[in-house]
Amino acid sequence: MSKKKYSDKAQEKIGEVMHEFKEGKLKSSSGEKVTDRKQAIAIGISEAKEQGLKVPKKKKD
Repeated sequence: MSKKKYSDKAQEKIGEVMHEFKEGKLKSSSGEKVTDRKQAIAIGISEAKEQGLKVPKKKKD
C-alpha cells in the first residue's frame, strides 16, 4: 500500500483544474490558453498550495 502524497482537498483542486484544461478553458497567468498537460498539473498544484492544502515539496535531484 502506498503512502498518500496529496490531501483529498488538494486532489480535488487539481482535478478541477484538469477539468478546465480538458474543456479548453484553462489559461496561464499571461492569459494564454494552456495546451500542455504538465503545465496544467503545475497550475493545479500551485493553486492548491496557495489555499494551504497538503502538497509535497518538490524533489531535489
